[in-house]
Amino acid sequence: MKHIAIFASGSGTNAENIIKFFKKEADVKVSLVLCNRSDAYVLKRASKLSTRTYIFDKAELLSKSGVLRVLDEAKIDLVVLAGFLWKLPTILLDKYVNKVINIHPSLLPKYGGKGMYGEFVHKAVVRNKETETGITIHFVNPNYDEGEIIFQAKCSIAADDDPVDVANKVHDLEMKHFPLLIKKILDTNA
Repeated sequence: MKHIAIFASGSGTNAENIIKFFKKEADVKVSLVLCNRSDAYVLKRASKLSTRTYIFDKAELLSKSGVLRVLDEAKIDLVVLAGFLWKLPTILLDKYVNKVINIHPSLLPKYGGKGMYGEFVHKAVVRNKETETGITIHFVNPNYDEGEIIFQAKCSIAADDDPVDVANKVHDLEMKHFPLLIKKILDTNA
C-alpha cells in the first residue's frame, strides 16, 4: 500500500478530488491531510471523507519531532502540495527527495514565485493579455515554483475572460489531471 500526504491551506477542492480518486484504488491511500490553518475548509472536506488531519504551526514544520515525525509514522510515500502556501523546510525536502510535488495554476516559469498563487496568478494572466494559461505539476525544491517540471496542461483564454473565468478553466485542468499524474508517479516509483 502506498501512502499519500496532502498539504493544503485553504478550501481543499484539489485535496477532496485526490482523496475521492484514490478511494477507488486498492493499492494507494491518502493517509493524511496536513494544514497550517485550523479554520481551513480542507479540514472539513477531509473529515467528511474519513481522512486523518493534522494541524501544525511553523515551529512544528521546522522540527524533526513535528511534521516530519507525523509523516514518518504514517509511512508516507509521496507528499502532495495542493494549495499549500508555505515554503517547505530543507529537513523535509531532504527526507523526501523527488517525493514532494506541487500544482501551480500557471504555465511555469511564467507567473511563479513567492506571492504568486490563486487569484494573483489569474489577475496577472488577464492583465498581461495572455492567450493561454494552464497548470504545472512539478517537484518541489527549496525555491518557490522552481522544481523540475513533471507535467503541464494548457487552456486558451478568450479576449473577454476575466480572472474568474480563467480560474474556472484552470480548476477544470487541476481536477482532470492532478490525481492521474499522482497515480502515474506512484506507479513509476513502485
